[in-house]
Amino acid sequence: MTSTRYNFDKIINRQGTDSVKWGIYPKDVLPLWVADMDFESPPEVIDALVERSRHGIYGYAMPQAALIDIILQRMDRLYGWKIERDAIVFIPGVVTGLNMFCHAAAEFSRSVLVQTPVYPPILCAPENAKLQRVDSPLIRDAQGIHRMDFNSLEAEFKNGTRSMILCNPHNPVGRVFTQDELKPLSDLCVKYDVLLCSDEIHAELIFSGNAHTPIAQFNSDLQNRTITLIAPSKTFNIAGLGCAIAIIPDKKLRDLFSKNAEGLVPHVNLMGYTGALAAYSFGDEWLKEMIVYLEQNRDHLVSRIMETIPQIKITPPQGTYLAWLDCTGIGNDGDPAKFFLTNAKVGLNGGSDFGVEGKGFTRLNFGCPRETLDDALYRMALSVSKGKV
Repeated sequence: MTSTRYNFDKIINRQGTDSVKWGIYPKDVLPLWVADMDFESPPEVIDALVERSRHGIYGYAMPQAALIDIILQRMDRLYGWKIERDAIVFIPGVVTGLNMFCHAAAEFSRSVLVQTPVYPPILCAPENAKLQRVDSPLIRDAQGIHRMDFNSLEAEFKNGTRSMILCNPHNPVGRVFTQDELKPLSDLCVKYDVLLCSDEIHAELIFSGNAHTPIAQFNSDLQNRTITLIAPSKTFNIAGLGCAIAIIPDKKLRDLFSKNAEGLVPHVNLMGYTGALAAYSFGDEWLKEMIVYLEQNRDHLVSRIMETIPQIKITPPQGTYLAWLDCTGIGNDGDPAKFFLTNAKVGLNGGSDFGVEGKGFTRLNFGCPRETLDDALYRMALSVSKGKV
């Protein structure tokens, strides 16, 4: 399966490249775990980085005015969200932003609410700021779709929780929350004066029939109590460059957020800014084709699991390139990632790392060439049927 212009079928050897994804496990293990993709970034990004490196001086950097302009234009074009220039704060990563938020939230709240199962750094961020983490588990309906529990949310807010981290699109369950879900949440945040951090790093990785809405858009009261985190990192596969954006319209909140970076958080580096500008300026055609490829991978993954490993249940993700697999039916000891690592030589994320609700689940990254995905699914199916590859 070859793309119209870009070859996402291309197998690129990442062994020996200092890749976390490919370097953690022995060479006989096929890694489909950490959320970076096995695709080349847009050629314009590669060219920009090479050209910038030729300058030969790699000193401290500042964001280009053009980068701020294109972020503002992008938010307006994609979502109709008009943002002032001062609202943009550059940070070296979304995980950094999550932790900076929790330190800021300590001024207002002793606890931070999260919706489990959820991305492990979101689970850890409250404790890092010496705050209590309050879990509001997502509800899984009869179709396997995870939904917000508004009764639980309101009960926790009534009980005094005054800050929350939202993950939308949600990692690992793949939900793209609708406006009908986000509006009630926004109303609750305003009603109970809740400080909100919305992790929207996967906002541009959305599949057919779904649409992303930045939650801060709903009204000015919510916008003034919300920190929205975005980045080109997942979108254009440049996570290693370390550039993310916090959108914080309220000056007092922005100053408080930034204060927690002083002396601790490094500025974005030269290549991070360069890669971000090139990606946002020239990467949209690549992104459009890549999402088509990802959606085909998703559909293939769902189909192959249903055909060859029916013991595993999967609800097609609406966004991201991550699949949340219910492996409670394969008869393992509750740790399917360990099972597949041992018996299939496939490296996946353990579900329990995403919270207690993840026991018996595992997360699979399908942001890879189809051949790689098929190899992993073959190994997994054989390990379930025979106990080993």
